[in-house]
Amino acid sequence: MNITETVLVINSGSSSLKYQLVDPNADGSVASGLVERIGEPISHITHTSGDQVVDEEKPVADHSDALREVLRLFDEVGPKLSEANIVAVGHRVVQGGRHFDSAKIVTDRIRDLIAELSPLAPLHNPPNLKGIDVARELLPDVPHVVVFDTAFFQSLPEEAATYALDKDVAEKYSIRRYGAHGTSHQFVSDRVAEIVGTKDICQIVLHLGNGASASAVKCGKAVDTTMGLTPLEGLVMGTRTGDIDPAAVFHLQRVAGMSVDEVDTLFNKQSGLKGLTGDNDMRAVRSRADSDDPDARLAIDVLLHRLVKYVGAYAAQMGALDVLTFTAGIGENDMMLRKELCERLSLFGVELDEAANAIRSKEPRTISTPNSKVQVLVVPTNEELAIAQQALALIK
Repeated sequence: MNITETVLVINSGSSSLKYQLVDPNADGSVASGLVERIGEPISHITHTSGDQVVDEEKPVADHSDALREVLRLFDEVGPKLSEANIVAVGHRVVQGGRHFDSAKIVTDRIRDLIAELSPLAPLHNPPNLKGIDVARELLPDVPHVVVFDTAFFQSLPEEAATYALDKDVAEKYSIRRYGAHGTSHQFVSDRVAEIVGTKDICQIVLHLGNGASASAVKCGKAVDTTMGLTPLEGLVMGTRTGDIDPAAVFHLQRVAGMSVDEVDTLFNKQSGLKGLTGDNDMRAVRSRADSDDPDARLAIDVLLHRLVKYVGAYAAQMGALDVLTFTAGIGENDMMLRKELCERLSLFGVELDEAANAIRSKEPRTISTPNSKVQVLVVPTNEELAIAQQALALIK
């Protein structure tokens, strides 16, 4: 195995540990895996290295045990970490608040700041931090680097980041638009600039997956994004409402007698495509819509309506629209959604090349015609590679 330098990328969730050993210079994954259902009676572990795939079920009590299992699999199945020339461990952290506009090497002070930001991302920062603590303990001889989902959006103009809330309340409780999926939006928008040959463009990136967000990027800087204080705001998602009148919260509390936690669960886990159709998987919703299921068709139309609204708004804010890019699971794979959205954007001179749109590929590609006034791209995202590249650049 000829590997010059690698970065072990860890994404720690509340009951899962996702990892990937990345060669950032070769843009490739060397090995990857997932430990899920941590803390349950039986956990599930998968590890892939080349053609070897290990699939195990066994008890994994906590994240410390999970990482020990990961290290065991690297030792038994490969590649051996002692021979992989690991130069850093990269960690995804969702919320960096106002503190972080770039990747940082983990120190005790950085670790404490991430903990302080947990109220802004209570479902994400605590498990992210758990992964950092465990990895620093078990892998103490390499630098640990944190990459924040919010960092790319620190460049938002104040007019885009500021809510029209009492300014003293907003300041006291750190209420503003932070965005999310920033690592993906930065990676994809940079790739777009490479493809078209310049950063001097106005582009919109649509990160469409179970979680979904859009960003407006002008000359390489993010100037707006759909997610706000939390990942709930913005586009219709797999289980999240996206934009909704805040008074719906008061209404449900007063009329339905729902608690804050019940409304939180409703908006974040029981809404979006799932709330409209019972399915949060876009493939299932698409299949049902193709079979003339009215609920599924309405859900897709609601999703498209929201997308058109934001694309139009962002084009107006930037004063131009040169490139529109689809990425993430739905964006990269749902050709019908791309077709339907592009048809609704004909006002902007968008012309889709239907043959190019029908091609399934893991490579970046143009799906608009040469005559289209907006270049439409599909650019696969790779957050693990982005984290690895940022980690390597920082320690160098």
